[in-house]
Amino acid sequence: VVVIVIAADDNVMPQTVEAINHAQIAGVPIVIAINKIDKPSANPNKIKEQLANQVNILVEEWGGKVQCQEISAKSGKGVDELLEMVLLESDILELKANPDRAATGT
Repeated sequence: VVVIVIAADDNVMPQTVEAINHAQIAGVPIVIAINKIDKPSANPNKIKEQLANQVNILVEEWGGKVQCQEISAKSGKGVDELLEMVLLESDILELKANPDRAATGT
């Protein structure tokens, strides 16, 4: 499961588009987290529109298949809901980890 974090007070950046393209090619589920929703200049709908236009990502609330959660990393608002979305995606795909294997990261 890939979680793409995008700032609500900015635009969808080229590196974000590249990360989404890599996730789509890999065929893994994507969850979008729109961060900084507590800032006065935040515009989550602009981000959703740019996702639809630039990388053909349509979020569920707009009739698409990609889950999206508005969050504030500063206050913690929406973070629990984001974690629930990740758990839901992993349950649907029946993703399992081997508890006896050493963890690795990249």
